[in-house]
Amino acid sequence: MIEDKNQERTSLEKLGEFGLIEHLTKNFSLQHQSTETGVGDDAAVLDFKTKKTLLSTDLLIEGVHFDLSYVPLKHLGYKAVVVNLSDIFAMNATATHITVSIAASNRFPLEALNELYEGIALACKKYKIDLVGGDTTSSTKGLLISITALGEANPSNITYRNGAKPNDLLVVSGDLGGAYMGLQILEREKEVYKVNPNSQPDLEPYSYIIERQLKPEARNDIAELLKILKVTPTAMIDISDGLSSEILHLCKNSKVGCNLYENKIPLDPTVISACEEFKIDSTMVALSGGEDYELLFTVDQQDFEKIKGNPNLSIIGHMTDSAEGAHLITRGNSKIPLTAQGWNSFKSE
Repeated sequence: MIEDKNQERTSLEKLGEFGLIEHLTKNFSLQHQSTETGVGDDAAVLDFKTKKTLLSTDLLIEGVHFDLSYVPLKHLGYKAVVVNLSDIFAMNATATHITVSIAASNRFPLEALNELYEGIALACKKYKIDLVGGDTTSSTKGLLISITALGEANPSNITYRNGAKPNDLLVVSGDLGGAYMGLQILEREKEVYKVNPNSQPDLEPYSYIIERQLKPEARNDIAELLKILKVTPTAMIDISDGLSSEILHLCKNSKVGCNLYENKIPLDPTVISACEEFKIDSTMVALSGGEDYELLFTVDQQDFEKIKGNPNLSIIGHMTDSAEGAHLITRGNSKIPLTAQGWNSFKSE
């Protein structure tokens, strides 16, 4: 983490745990009627009445999930919220609340945590989420962030991973591969900086893919879009670990196979040019890159006319009988089995 040596630093020890929580959360306001009690008591009190409650949690660890040599703390706070909300939106639900727990080593002054919480607050404001609790503690290993997201939905609207049927269309929002290529740019410039700290990289040509890595957005707009189009997804998942991994999750949970068409995978021109620069195959980046946080879902074939040509959605394949397995149909019309080669935090270096 690059620091200004002249910047004032306030030791966390001065505040203590409860003082720190009060300081970091003092500017958060409540936005949901379901929030009866937020931060400040032993537990949050939520009242969802007749709706179903959804809950998802995620843990981000410095050195495993993020590198503070090029990830601004404000961006990190924002992204930490977004990756959790994406799981709620992948259930075709509305995200409503989060809890935030952090562990920070003594190299982080109060000012650094203020930056982190500015990003968290920005995400809460954008996605209309209430912060209702969490925890803070010390760490001997840098920074750890654990966020739990809650949401609500009418029981009939919740979309699971197990509803896809043979002949359903496979649809994805947005475009893929940008986050992974943004990471490659940042890692490359980090190595250049190590050799020459005075170098000033021109990152303007890569702004889109760098933003996809540092400040992704969760697709809370897709549920509303599908409602307007009068399309009910049969199965849904978010793309955090790469397209191939998520397709295989849908296939396993729904007990179906899949044909994915290479020429239908949506790629931004910036991703294609960056892949050419790094001499990486763009299809493999889309299949295995991860962290795109787009939504992957299936719809009945009868809905084709409703979604075809929509600029937010791409039909990239269709589901098959489970006995056929999951395959990539290449541009040359070859049929290649899909394998899960996405992000694995337990993989040995």
